[in-house]
Amino acid sequence: MTPEREHKLRTVLERRQPDLTVLMEQVNKPHNLSAILRTCDAVGVLEVHAIPPQKGLPALEEAEVGKIRTYNDTSGSAAKWVGLRVHPDVPSAFAHLRGQGFRIYATRLSEQATDYRAVDYTQPTCILLGAEKWGVSEEAAALADGHIVIPMLGMVQSLNVSVAAAVILFEAQRQRLEAGFYEHPRLSPQQYQAVWEAWSDPRRR
Repeated sequence: MTPEREHKLRTVLERRQPDLTVLMEQVNKPHNLSAILRTCDAVGVLEVHAIPPQKGLPALEEAEVGKIRTYNDTSGSAAKWVGLRVHPDVPSAFAHLRGQGFRIYATRLSEQATDYRAVDYTQPTCILLGAEKWGVSEEAAALADGHIVIPMLGMVQSLNVSVAAAVILFEAQRQRLEAGFYEHPRLSPQQYQAVWEAWSDPRRR
């Protein structure tokens, strides 16, 4: 590894945010999954979470059930640098995230939903994103700590899931930049070393 490459990797690693993440619930289109991963890398997310498509999701092909697929062309190879943890269902995903201290905000148009900019993203935060056409499930929406929306002034009520993820995550980045979260490493020494060993593995290049 060249000194320039090592400097780049360490600089990126030192800006990773272990307490900012997304949970993708049954997002089944590879280009959307990949675009979300790319945005996560851009704002410094360390690890993302996903629940694979389940049987019963309308218009879902049998071959897509239970699988997480991404497109490298869309992700810009971000999948190599952002961890992906897959959970079998909503309860297990929520239990894992809550066990790590995350508050979970569902992107959902509901009566109790608030403007996405009203959330304090300097706290441990998970953004819950639902399937492309159907959104966050009733089960997940009921378990979430809150619902957030992106105000829409046109004829349509929502953005593409990957675009919505980008809008919200860059607001989180803005808040964290103002709070100085990117100015010093936020991973524990053990986390830092484990990720560094994975990133510096020659097989990842």
